[in-house]
This record gives sequence, C-alpha cells and structure tokens, in this order.
Amino acid sequence: MTAIKRAFEPNLIGVPLAQILTSRQVSQDMLGSVKFAAILASIRELGVVEPLAVHPEPIQVMGGEPRYLLLDGHLRLAALKQLGAPEALCLLATDDEGFTYNRQINRLTPVQEHKMILEAIRKGVTAERIAEVLSVNVDRIRERQHLLRGIAPEVAELLKTRMVSQAVFRVLRRMKPMRQLELVEMMISANCFTGRYAEMVLAATRPEELVEPKKVSDGVTAEDIARMEREMEKLYHDYRLVEDTLGETMLVLVVAKGYVSRLLRNETIAAYLDRFEPDLARELAVVMDAVTADARSLERE
Repeated sequence: MTAIKRAFEPNLIGVPLAQILTSRQVSQDMLGSVKFAAILASIRELGVVEPLAVHPEPIQVMGGEPRYLLLDGHLRLAALKQLGAPEALCLLATDDEGFTYNRQINRLTPVQEHKMILEAIRKGVTAERIAEVLSVNVDRIRERQHLLRGIAPEVAELLKTRMVSQAVFRVLRRMKPMRQLELVEMMISANCFTGRYAEMVLAATRPEELVEPKKVSDGVTAEDIARMEREMEKLYHDYRLVEDTLGETMLVLVVAKGYVSRLLRNETIAAYLDRFEPDLARELAVVMDAVTADARSLERE
C-alpha cells in the first residue's frame, strides 16, 4: 500500500521573523481589533501557545538563508514583531497549501490547554492574570488547571489530541483507571466524545469499577443496571472486534471498488446498466463514493 504522507514534520523549529514571508497583508483595522489585542496580551504574558505553520520556499536568498512561506498565524506573527521577538516556533508543513493546516490540525484540545496553563503557572503567572489576558472567568482557568486530576496517565495520553467535552473528564474521575481506559477506547472507536455518551457508559458501569458507589436513580432497578452492564460490555467487545478488523475490511472494499470502477469504465457495460439497470448503476456509484470517503477518513486518523 502507498505510504501516507506527513502533513507536517514531527518537530518544531525556530525561524527568525525576517525569514518568514507572509501570504497576505494584515490591515490596520485588524491590528486595532479586540482579537489582535487579546493575541498580543496573551503572547506577552504566556508566550506563543499555538506555533505558526510555515512551508520552506524553494529559492534561497544570497548567503544561503532559507525563506519560509507563512500558511497560518499572520496575527501571531504581527504580534511577535510588535513585541520585538527575534524568532518564532513553527510547524514545518510538507505542503504549501494554506488550507492544509486547518484541515489537518485542530485548535487547542482541553489537554493541550491544560498543559499550557500549567506551564504559565510554573513561570509565575497567576490564574487570575491568565483569566484576565484570555478574557474568561477565573473559575474556568482553575477547572482547566486541575483537568487531569484523578485521570489515569494512559487516558490523558489517548485524549491529548481529541476535542473532548469537559463533562467527560468529570465522568472519568468517578471511574477507576481500567474503566476510564475502557470508556476512552469506546469513545475513540465510536468517534464520540460527548458528556452524554460518557454518562451512558457510567450508568452501565459496575460498582466495583467506580471510585465511589453510584446512586440508583428513581425507577431504575438492580436488574436494569445489570442488563445495561451486560449490553455495554457486549458493545465494548463489538467495538474492539470492528477496530481489529477495520483495516483488512477497508482493504477488501478498496480492491473491490477498483474492480467495479474498471467495469463501469467499459462503455458497453456502462451503457447496458444505464439502459436496463439504472437503479443498480446509481447504487454502485453511491457505494463507491462512500468507500472512497471512508478510506480517506481512515488515512487522516
């Protein structure tokens, strides 16, 4: 199979600001906006939280200094220049298309935000000052500061690049480490990271897997809880089975799709289907589009 190309190099690099070429102009209106003021204050107090995304230019100037095209982070770059910073930490993209950055990289996840806040506090910045700079309630900063309290390290590692609801972490803290891990693996398999999903798993969790015994809701009997536990355990094993066989199944589908595509490129076969089996031809086209979309989604993951 063809190797999946990296969208970015794995390590951050420091790039002098003079060597970064912008791909668009930052207007005076933007420099006077509330958003830019917040970015400026955030960088001044906390440093650059989200690196710039750049792509190396093929032509070097005299003296051998490389140039980098800025794909994402024009306001951050303008703020760094105003603050007199000599260089910026950058992600080095392997593609020079600006939309690639936003397609491949999410904004700060809760775990990344937690680590950023811890780093700022370690440097002596108070929670109150961080809240003021980011224009949020100080309780929100404290909640993120203690986000991983009671969370197993393996679970935190699995969630570090996921956009997870804050409610999920509150549910996780009520579970013992092994059950936390099972919940997160189910969420990843289902690609669902909502508090409601976590609450559903919590309701079907045995008492011995919880930090504290849960209260039985009105109208829910012990038999109902036992049935939910059995169904959730079966669902978990089904997810694991699908996860283990997904790659092989997708390979078979892609090969079959290629075979059907070659058949449909045959003008005689295509003409026959259009004339006598139009519904079948439409369904085949829909199925092939679905296989292509699923294969691309699997590659991105």
